[in-house]
Amino acid sequence: QVQFVESGGGLVQPGGSLRLSCAPSGRILSISAMGWFRQAPGKQHELVARIGSGGNLNYADSVKGRFTISRDNAKNTVYLHMQSLKPEDTAVYYCNLLRWDALGNVHPLRAWGQGTQVTVSS
Repeated sequence: QVQFVESGGGLVQPGGSLRLSCAPSGRILSISAMGWFRQAPGKQHELVARIGSGGNLNYADSVKGRFTISRDNAKNTVYLHMQSLKPEDTAVYYCNLLRWDALGNVHPLRAWGQGTQVTVSS
């Protein structure tokens, strides 16, 4: 069973930047679709960025133009570059493999890791 280890979070001022890393415990095929989710207090997990098997990228409207997802297949690592951070970006961030249901909706495939806390505050 693949597990995920997220890192790179921290406290940053509004307008600042962070780079999150996701290192699965097992080998992730380069064709696997991966995503970054976040969960703010009292809210459900929200998919903010995904990278498809063909390298296609997709972002939630709330982060479009500010976040960039990328992967390094040689290092078996997925990244989330975040810039122009806002207080509403404060959340625990998780990565996961993705699956699609019959209606085309995307869901996390595996159990959640520990996540990494991102706090945007002055």
